[in-house]
Amino acid sequence: MSGTARRRRDTPPPRTGSGEAEVLRGFLDYLRTSVAAKVEGAPEPQVRTAAVPSGTNLLGLLNHLTFVERALFLGEEVTDWQATFHAAPADGVTDVVARYRETVERANGVLDRCADLGAPVPRPRPDRPAPSIRWALTHMIEETGRHAGHADILRELIDGTTGR
Repeated sequence: MSGTARRRRDTPPPRTGSGEAEVLRGFLDYLRTSVAAKVEGAPEPQVRTAAVPSGTNLLGLLNHLTFVERALFLGEEVTDWQATFHAAPADGVTDVVARYRETVERANGVLDRCADLGAPVPRPRPDRPAPSIRWALTHMIEETGRHAGHADILRELIDGTTGR
């Protein structure tokens, strides 16, 4: 960790409309923005260096969340979830953050076409059952929030940066 800790301005939880979909999507986008910001500007090689015994690293967390978004909202198959926790050696911070944001944009495009939270997430693969949009949004909030907390700790260990 560097000698000078940097504090980001905390961003309060979003003010959303009162509808269930607006609340769920608002909080998911809030967490997505937060976790991407934790990775942005993180230095190499620390961003991919394991800071805990499990091997978890900051770049790998965002890479993993990209795969979760793709699997849940875009119907892409993931055969090795553990492998998603590691970015390719050629992928830098800019690459992984851009891929995550592009995936979020595509996932939001799918969600924009879904009016009924009880309906299944549209899937390009009809051979696999799809969860409801409500379940998918709730799970993605939980998954992103969990890893955003990990990212908070890992980024602080890397260079002292804190805040949402």
